[in-house]
Amino acid sequence: MNISFLLPIILLVVVLWLFMIRPQRQRAQAQAQMQDYLHAGDEVITAGGLHATVVSIEGDVLEVEIAPGTIARLDRRAVQAVVPREEPEPEAEREPEQEKVAEGPVASDDG
Repeated sequence: MNISFLLPIILLVVVLWLFMIRPQRQRAQAQAQMQDYLHAGDEVITAGGLHATVVSIEGDVLEVEIAPGTIARLDRRAVQAVVPREEPEPEAEREPEQEKVAEGPVASDDG
């Protein structure tokens, strides 16, 4: 059997694994890790697109508040993403907004 015939096939399998299978496994692992580290109070987006806040966690079942006073039960795997918490910017770090003053005459099309 000629090894030069098998080399392109082996190379194709390696490239397929590097560019398709490996990244998919990494995304699945990151998703599972995110779902494992959910806490009460986290704002999440479900696979159906609902924005909700986690109220409690009981094993693989989450209770989420989808509207004030409306609690729904979801499977942990239904959480697509955790919304990052926005920390308020300290006042000292904010740059003051400067008013832009037009220099020179301003053209108008009034006629």
